[in-house]
Amino acid sequence: MVSPVSAHACGIDFGTSNSTVGWLRPQHTTLLPLEEDKPTLPSVVFFNAEEDVVRFGRAGLQDYLDGYEGRLMRSLKSLLGSGLIDGVTEVQGRAIRFRDLLTQFIGTLKERAEAHAGRAFDQSVFGRPVHFVDDDTVADRLAETTLGEIACAVGFKEVSFQYEPIAAAFHYETSLAREEVVLVADIGGGTSDFSIVRLSPERARAADRWSDVLANDGIHIGGTDFDKQLSLAEAMPLLGHRSPLKSGREMPSSIYFNLATWHTINFAYTRQVWAEQQRLCLESTVPERMERLLALIRDRAGHWLAHQVEGVKIALSNQETAELSLARFSPGQQALITRSQFDVAAQALVEKIEGAVARLLPEAGVTASGIDTVFFTGGSSGIPLLRRRIAALFPQAKVVEGDLFGSIGAGLAVDAARRYGMA
Repeated sequence: MVSPVSAHACGIDFGTSNSTVGWLRPQHTTLLPLEEDKPTLPSVVFFNAEEDVVRFGRAGLQDYLDGYEGRLMRSLKSLLGSGLIDGVTEVQGRAIRFRDLLTQFIGTLKERAEAHAGRAFDQSVFGRPVHFVDDDTVADRLAETTLGEIACAVGFKEVSFQYEPIAAAFHYETSLAREEVVLVADIGGGTSDFSIVRLSPERARAADRWSDVLANDGIHIGGTDFDKQLSLAEAMPLLGHRSPLKSGREMPSSIYFNLATWHTINFAYTRQVWAEQQRLCLESTVPERMERLLALIRDRAGHWLAHQVEGVKIALSNQETAELSLARFSPGQQALITRSQFDVAAQALVEKIEGAVARLLPEAGVTASGIDTVFFTGGSSGIPLLRRRIAALFPQAKVVEGDLFGSIGAGLAVDAARRYGMA
């Protein structure tokens, strides 16, 4: 049922790991349900070969985890700004463009949001990271252009963009009673983005907010990078990574890097890779580990293992130890991983993110003591080491945790109402 007063446009947070759609309606929840009653749709596409259907979100991931034959695609947003976006991949014997995969997923977001809202959306504000691509303005601009073209292809007539941390700031601003200078730390699946913004109830009424945005910066590091480093440090050695061959050389690492990276896992399943790993198994000094690797390739269990690693990362945000299971391709095999091991694996990434935050202060013209609040959002902002190190840069500021998966979509809805109006 459409509210008598509602925004003309919606806000879309197309995320690396999860996506949301927000629509501003007084006395209504801002985020629209996208999968059953849940406001998030995991950014997952699964081509189910057995039933010849395409499934999205949790349903697609569950099909894969249940063992259906098919092709799983995750971290689709990572394709934007990369050379892969105009490439093709093979799915059930058919060549499919990566661009078309993104179009299918974003089209599904629009369809599900409209079905729940009971109306069509012709206009939308899309969130975007501060940098789709680090240190390459041409590729960054192309990534935004590509996303805009895809949005128009699925039926939007007018599309604009907002930096994701600024959108999160607008969501936080709806709760304020007085003015604050806020550092928004948005640690998502693919990027870490930061904004320093001056917020207040009075400023929220202004049509143009750019004078309140003191600085923006970001770095192309996010939750999937933490997954990758944890996988390389703790999971891949169980499959022979960094083990010696009989010749004294070390096992070639390319297959392990592909298996540890969500959007390159399928590269491990080619006939050429299979033949090469069989040969290396004969040369290995740890053949039992190589047998696990061969079993993973044979069972196409790479995404399953990546899902287990991601689960360990999430568990270690709330507890000191977690079990990593290899049961799908190596029954009975598991490893205990501690938070301190994760901290070691994450250290270099955390230092790079710290550097991006520190660079923001002189750009904004403020000191650390001038920050009133550090506002955390994004699913990966719950990583304890990362949160401690960022908060330590601003010892006088209060720390606020937003809706880790919904603040950006809700803030984009606020911005969409401001830009395109209410009726």
